[in-house]
Amino acid sequence: MRARPYYVQTLCALFGACAFVPAVAALDLEQAYQSALANDATFASVRSAYTATLEKLPQARAALLPTISLAGTRANASTTRLPGVTYTNETYTLQLIQPLFRWSGWHAYEQSKLQLAVGEAQLAQGRQDLILRVAQAYFDVLAAQDNLAFIGAQKIAISEQLESAKRNFEIGTATITDTYEAQARYDLAQAQEIQAESDLAVRIGALQQIIGTPAGDLAKLPPSVNVPAPQPARIDAWTEQAAANNLAVAQATLNSEIAQRGIEIAKSGHYPSVDLAANVGRTRGLVGQTVVNDFYTTRSVGVQVSVPIFAGFGTTSKVDEAVALSEKARNDLEVARRAAVQNTRIAFQGVNAGLAQVRALEAAEVSSRSALDANKTGYEVGVRINIDVLNAQQQLYSTERDLAKARYDALLSGLRLKAASGILTEDDVRQVNALLR
Repeated sequence: MRARPYYVQTLCALFGACAFVPAVAALDLEQAYQSALANDATFASVRSAYTATLEKLPQARAALLPTISLAGTRANASTTRLPGVTYTNETYTLQLIQPLFRWSGWHAYEQSKLQLAVGEAQLAQGRQDLILRVAQAYFDVLAAQDNLAFIGAQKIAISEQLESAKRNFEIGTATITDTYEAQARYDLAQAQEIQAESDLAVRIGALQQIIGTPAGDLAKLPPSVNVPAPQPARIDAWTEQAAANNLAVAQATLNSEIAQRGIEIAKSGHYPSVDLAANVGRTRGLVGQTVVNDFYTTRSVGVQVSVPIFAGFGTTSKVDEAVALSEKARNDLEVARRAAVQNTRIAFQGVNAGLAQVRALEAAEVSSRSALDANKTGYEVGVRINIDVLNAQQQLYSTERDLAKARYDALLSGLRLKAASGILTEDDVRQVNALLR
């Protein structure tokens, strides 16, 4: 019967006890994301900002709707025209003002619609950022777990090699140097294990900070998984999507339109305002030289016009300021477009480079395992020394660790590519989650 590969034996020795523990459902990526949606403070801040933005529309609309006010005065009075007479003056007025023409109010209302759209884009970007942060933290934990597991397996393998070196020295088939070399490697592995445990604790803490709950066991990425390549496979298709759909570009486009509306709002200082005014009043008190104790009613309906004539050049200055801000917004839009295209190119190259690295490391894993088997056989027959076996062991475990990390990085690069092109959604989380076990 063919013996199992050495690294499989050592990993089984580390984790074999898990078979006797009752199965508990592991936290997967989609569950972590849903938990983060409910508990992440950063996303909660974005969501609250969006809720506040929703109020801009009714606030701007209010400037176009009627306003109704009620005012009243009551005072005891006397006059020299009626010596010795004290009377009460009372006036109550109900007023309605309906704007008919207010240039600034109309453009402020249209501007508020754009601000609402900006808020929606910011909320969508907050979701995309949350997906990336959860995925990064999740795979950081898996990578740290892998690193600790491989160091533990390497430590067991070195320990067995150390015992073999001691036995061979005792029977005279090896020198004390073999023992010292194995002991040095074992001590180094112990130090690396301590560091790996600390790193794992930090990574788990970072994930728990985002999801707001204890992480527990995580669903793993199987070694046999095939990381999907980006579709479409042409970089131009991705950059075109980024220019059209990237959320930073969308926000910059909307901000440019908001700035254009700002010019019109500034210009409104040159234009008249026209309002419909209606008043109903109830008054009693002194009328001429007669004290009237009963209320009488006054009514008026009309149009009031206010025409600005001179404001100390303040309006002109505000227009110039708004024009400059509009130019800035156009430049910011161009910056956003270029950044989106560049980030998409970088992400696309990152995905392809990551996939190539995965393929190279898969080949290196096979070669490293064969090299370890050959060195162990050579050591047993005396044509290899102990340090050769130790080096081969370290090479195999390092390759396996790097391969697992490369798979995680390739998946993350795929998510970043979709985020850069503005199409990252929860469906992409589910697709990656389907690869976990």
